[in-house]
Amino acid sequence: MPTPHIRPARPGDDDALGRLDRATWSPLHAVQPRPEPPYAPFFSERDPAAECLVAEVDGALAGYLRLGTATPLACNAHVRMIRGLAVAEEARGQGVARALLRAAGEEARRLGARRLTLRVLAHNAPARALYASEGFAVEGILPEEFFLDGTYVDDVFMGRFL
Repeated sequence: MPTPHIRPARPGDDDALGRLDRATWSPLHAVQPRPEPPYAPFFSERDPAAECLVAEVDGALAGYLRLGTATPLACNAHVRMIRGLAVAEEARGQGVARALLRAAGEEARRLGARRLTLRVLAHNAPARALYASEGFAVEGILPEEFFLDGTYVDDVFMGRFL
């Protein structure tokens, strides 16, 4: 199994990442409706290319992770938050998500962060298990935070020290 290559995203990745994001949309992790044309750019002022890591397997785009600040407050600058993670269907089970999580931890440390956090829907058991295996612990639960597809779903806040 080839090792995923992780690199910083480039503005030219916008179209390919947008396609990957739409292809991996699922009610298991999405709180927004399924995207429909016309599609918004993948990168934006809120989600710039500089805050995105890309995974490639054998030169093909295999996944991404958005790593931003948790809040815009200076007093919270020591915390980075994973604000999106997706792996192409054909690349699942190859260690892509794990490689992206580890690279995010390294990047967060490089940026001076002491903590790394994320939010995950309670019904997303595979993601929760992966995060726990990488040292993330549940730090809070927002009960019935979302109403998705006719069901109330808890939002789980997870974090770890770097």
